[in-house]
Amino acid sequence: MSSRATSLIIETPEGVEFSYDLASPVTRALAWIVDLAAIGVLTKGTERVCEWLAHANPDWASSLAVILYFVISVGYGIALEWRWRGQTLGKRVVGLRVVDAQGFRLQLSQVVLRNLLRLVDILPLAYLVGGISSFSSRKCQRLGDLVAGTIVAREQSFAAADIEELAPAKYNSLAAFPHLAARLRALASPASVRLAVEAVSRRDGYEPMARIALFRELADYFRTLVEFPEAALEGLTDEQYVRSVLRVIYGSNG
Repeated sequence: MSSRATSLIIETPEGVEFSYDLASPVTRALAWIVDLAAIGVLTKGTERVCEWLAHANPDWASSLAVILYFVISVGYGIALEWRWRGQTLGKRVVGLRVVDAQGFRLQLSQVVLRNLLRLVDILPLAYLVGGISSFSSRKCQRLGDLVAGTIVAREQSFAAADIEELAPAKYNSLAAFPHLAARLRALASPASVRLAVEAVSRRDGYEPMARIALFRELADYFRTLVEFPEAALEGLTDEQYVRSVLRVIYGSNG
């Protein structure tokens, strides 16, 4: 059995490092208990439909009950993890999040794959396969995580930063749209914010092309979260846009 790590350090091609605190099998189990209760509540609502159908055709009712449970139990994880950027209700309660093991943006295909393979992880009962995989994996990954290339990490809050040094106060065109700024702050992942802070603080140490590429990727990520009007973006380079995003996220209008 390999030694289990408690954190995962990822280094970008530009030399920026950031880390995740990995979730333990115990905290993951607690999150799943909450999710299991939520799934139970959802499936409870389908019982009446199946009971009504049972009067007409018991076999059809039994088949429908199995299908609905499968759709709800698998669809629950897929829908919430995609909608809430790697979190289900249980993960929110416990403070966990699914992220890409290489530090890239979590893809829908990864969310679907890890949730479909949950059907294997629960075998033969009580998550035995998934539990063995988590305890034996260095990154505490169940089978679904290993195949999908994901990890489950502790939720991170925005890193402390000297925002006046990173993005000196001046007019911030993004702050002119407070409702969009609030949405951006709500959607931006702490890991991406930490990476942006690190990139801005170390910008002078990068090779010119690496610096351009890094800020282009960061800007593209933040732009996918919220679409600001063209008037707010006019004249902003990718690096200036990232700095403006940081001022918005840290609540300073400039």
